Formats: sequence, structure tokens, C-alpha cells
Amino acid sequence: MNIYVDLALFSLIILLYWVITEVFTVLFRFTGIPEEKARFQVISLLTGCGFTTRESEMIISNRTRRRLSRITMLFGYVFNITIVSAFINVFLSLKVRQIEHAAVGILIPLVPAAIIFIFMRIPFFHSWGDHFLQKLIDRMVGRTDSFNPVMLLDHIGGDSIALVTLNHIPEAFQNVPLSKTGLKADSGILVMLVEHRGMKASPAGADTVFELGDKLTVFGNYASICRTFHAKEHFLDS
Repeated sequence: MNIYVDLALFSLIILLYWVITEVFTVLFRFTGIPEEKARFQVISLLTGCGFTTRESEMIISNRTRRRLSRITMLFGYVFNITIVSAFINVFLSLKVRQIEHAAVGILIPLVPAAIIFIFMRIPFFHSWGDHFLQKLIDRMVGRTDSFNPVMLLDHIGGDSIALVTLNHIPEAFQNVPLSKTGLKADSGILVMLVEHRGMKASPAGADTVFELGDKLTVFGNYASICRTFHAKEHFLDS
């Protein structure tokens, strides 16, 4: 087996790993985890390296994510054992001339895959891809805008830091200053930052009034945050 065949086989395996990683990253993002954190955890699960951080609490604290983590680990194990060994056995069983033709066949899909990879690194195309996937999943599951999207940013003990986007404002908070919403006193939720549309995020004040499209960075019990703001995990990045 010459060096070109080795490179072709190696490139194909890397390509498959990249595709699988991106697929599972998207799935974790649909559970409300930021992209970079989702991708790091997916790589850790697929490779079985056992690398854990405090961010792993975001996975084990949620039933859906725990199930998805089990699937990811099992898939990674099956892929490593079955797919990789199958490719190697197939190439070893081929004759030299057959291998050369097979190498050329492998290189053909690698070119468009490389182009797609490069384009997805460009922010505009990456954002377009996110929007397309969001619309596709919304149609598949029949999701509507009746709930506000929430993204889990961090998990600290029994509490969480989350980002809530107000597609609609709960009736109790409409045209009401933050100091009179009772969020902290009644629900134990602290609103730390508010990002109005087209403006930079700023600390929330006593006279802050929520507006449609606001992004709220809040701290408190995650279930209470979702219940209070009528929020559900959604495909979203800050």
C-alpha cells in the first residue's frame, strides 16, 4: 500500500469523524448547549478519552442529555471497532491496482467535503446553516413560538446560568419594572444582563422593563427559569 493510499484512507476516516462529530454536536445544541461546549463534550464522548470538566455537569444534570450521551458513547465505540477495522481489512484484501483505483474513488468525495468544511468556517454560511437546521427541526417536531428559547450556559451546583430569549413576554412581566416582577424574591431568579435588540448587553437595573427580542442572562434553578419564562431548550447560540 503506497503513501497516497494511506493518506486517502486516513483522510476518509477523518472526514467520517468530522461528519459524525458535527451531527452529534447539532443534536446536543438542540438541547440548549452552546456550540463550543457541545462539540468539546461530543469529541470526548466519541473518542472515549474520559476528559471531563465542570461542563460535564450540564450533561448529567439533564435526562435527555444523559440519554444522548449514552448513544454518542455507544456509537463512538461501534464506529472505532467496526468501521475503522472494516476499512483497513478491505484495503488490505485488495490488490495494488485495485487499491489505486479505490484511492482515486475516495479522493472524489473528499474534495466537496473539504469545500463544505471551509465554507462552514465562514460566519455567514455557518449562521445560514444554523438557521436552516432550526427551521427543519421546527417543522419536523411541529415546534411553534409559544415558548421562549433557553440556552444553558453553565451549571453551578444546584443552580444554572442561562440565556433566555423573549420571543414573547409572560403576562406578569409586561410593562413591569424588574424591581416589581418578584423574580428574585418569589422565584429565586437573578437577572444579571439584558441585551436589547441591536444593543450591547448591560447589567439589569431596578427600572429595567423587558422588551420583545430581549436576551436575558439569568441565574437560578434551571427548572424554575424555564417555568417562569415559559422557556424550552432550543437550537440557539449567543
